[in-house]
Amino acid sequence: MKIAVASEGRMVAQHFGHCEGFNVFTVQGGKVTESEFFQNPGHKPGFLPNYLNEMGVNVIISGGMGGGAIEIFNEKGIQVVTGAKGTAEDTLNSFLSGNLKSTGSVCHEHQHSDSCGGHD
Repeated sequence: MKIAVASEGRMVAQHFGHCEGFNVFTVQGGKVTESEFFQNPGHKPGFLPNYLNEMGVNVIISGGMGGGAIEIFNEKGIQVVTGAKGTAEDTLNSFLSGNLKSTGSVCHEHQHSDSCGGHD
């Protein structure tokens, strides 16, 4: 299983499309076997969900995400978890232990990459 966390440095990004990049963790038997960081190749509507799908990602974790991206991930069978906060590693561990639940946090403002619908 591959789990991607939209990230700003070590922290979970609060807006998926405008994140610095993605921490991608390969997990087997509940343990991380590989961890890589990929720079965000750019924010264009629909691009990032397809990019992560091509990488084989099964789960995407972010603070917030636009509805269009959520729809594409759902079409691809990729689990979306929004409302996450903290470090990418802590968030991953919470997810793996079953303690991270999606809040369904959807971003509606795309003009402002520094603020997104109250995701603090």
